[in-house]
Parts: sequence; structure tokens; C-alpha cells
Amino acid sequence: MDPDEGLTSVDNIVTQFNTYEDFLDSQITTVDLYYLEDESLARQLVELGYRGTGEILKREDFEARKAAIETARLAERTQKKTLTSAGKELQDGFLKALAVREEDNRNGKVSLSQQEPNAAHTFKRQLASVIFIRDKNSHGQEVSGYIDYADRLKTEDFEVYFNGKKRLLPRPTDLSFYNWDTQIAVCNSSPNYQVIHDNQDGLLFKHKKDRKILNVDPKDHPGDNSTRISIQTDLYIQAVIFDHISRRKT
Repeated sequence: MDPDEGLTSVDNIVTQFNTYEDFLDSQITTVDLYYLEDESLARQLVELGYRGTGEILKREDFEARKAAIETARLAERTQKKTLTSAGKELQDGFLKALAVREEDNRNGKVSLSQQEPNAAHTFKRQLASVIFIRDKNSHGQEVSGYIDYADRLKTEDFEVYFNGKKRLLPRPTDLSFYNWDTQIAVCNSSPNYQVIHDNQDGLLFKHKKDRKILNVDPKDHPGDNSTRISIQTDLYIQAVIFDHISRRKT
């Protein structure tokens, strides 16, 4: 039997019966009970493979698969509950772009660990997006700044943004913040990026895990393993998302 078919068969049994005893009982015939006159003994014979009308399945295999299925179910439910963009009909391009990146930034990964061709090591890839926004605040002042998306997701509830109740705007606590009216400029390193602001080439962000430089100058390339995407949106004067993928040997 193909391994995948075998696993599917076990899953069918596990999901069909609540307990291993229920599964054993389903394999016992009225003839078995007539001759054995003992339900417990009949169950033991089925478990050992001496009796039964179907597939033999060990108790430890049943319970292990039952636990695995339950764990996967709970993880999926938790994940759906955690993603604040899930189940929402988003219209604006900016919110759609955030939704696409929410899971990877929240979990700090792009995909499962993968083996690169002809490589001697396995690499874990992690996504850390930086959002640039330029727009006017509630006082009518033009502000702009760079936001560590993964960090904001951990410290703030994005439900209000995906619901359209509030607009995401840069704050003085983000990677960078500039108020064009008051000319207040602030820079802060985050858990994912170190800010390099005294550089002759302009503002740079160094990823703390792979130490790669993210260059946000639109005239230059954003750097190794980084991309720059201008977002079409009706919510802001300008919105840009930088996606940096770090690779760590495991």
C-alpha cells in the first residue's frame, strides 16, 4: 500500500471513532461475542489481529494519530483567529498587500525550512517587511515614516486597520518618523532592524539576524534578498512596501 493511502486509511478510522475501544467494538461480530462470551476478550483478540472484519490498527498508532489530528485542528483554528485580515473583503490595494504579508510577518517565516539545491545545509527563511507611508495625520499635517510591520503586528491590534476604522500611520516610535510641518524627525531601531541614519547615502536599515542592509532610496537597489513594491492605494499619498527575506542556517 502507498504510504499516503495508508495514512489516509488511518485518518479515516481515527476521525470515525472517538476512542480506540469504539474502533475495536466495530470489528467484533455477534458471532464472536456468542462464542467468546466476553467483550473484553473479544477486544483483545481484535487488537492482536486474531479477530476482526477490517484493518488492524495498534492502540499507540490510533492514539498518536488522534492526537496529531487534534493538534493540527487546534493550530488551524488558532491561526485563523490570530490573523486579523482573515475573512475580510478588502478593496484597497494597500490593505490587500498587508493581508498577503500578515501571516509570514506575524510568524517570522516565508515557508518551511528547505534544502537548497546542492547545498550542505538547511536554511530557514524569514520575512520582515518594512512599510513606508506618506500622508496627512488627523491635524492635517503631512507625515511620513518607515514601519517595521512584524513589530507592529506584535504590539498592536490590526483589526481596526483591516476593518477600515482607522488608517495605519507612522508614529514617533517606528523605525523612522518625520513631520513635514513641524520638521520633527525621529529614528528608532526595532527588534528586527537597526537604523543607520548617519550614512552619506541616506537612511539605511540593517537586519539584525542576517546583517544585510536594506536601502530605502528609490534610486538605488534595495539590497540583497530585498524587494521594493510601490502600492496603488486610495488611502495614502504614497505607500511602499519593502520585503526582506533573511536566511539562517539550521
